[in-house]
Amino acid sequence: MSIRTPYRVTGMSCSHCEVAVTAEVTAIAGVESVKVSAATGDLMVTSASELDDAAVLAAVDQAGYEAVRSH
Repeated sequence: MSIRTPYRVTGMSCSHCEVAVTAEVTAIAGVESVKVSAATGDLMVTSASELDDAAVLAAVDQAGYEAVRSH
């Protein structure tokens, strides 16, 4: 069963931003899919098992943006 974890990303403004965040988060071991929207700031990460939030937040930071886990 897959686990879907939502995050809120700030600072994105275009499709290039979405691509950068997607590339960094997809590189995390266990991530099955990533859906991100610059328009809403929503990031949904689907994984095989519970991910370390710190790893996801660090990946978003590496892409040049800030994120928090949303509920």
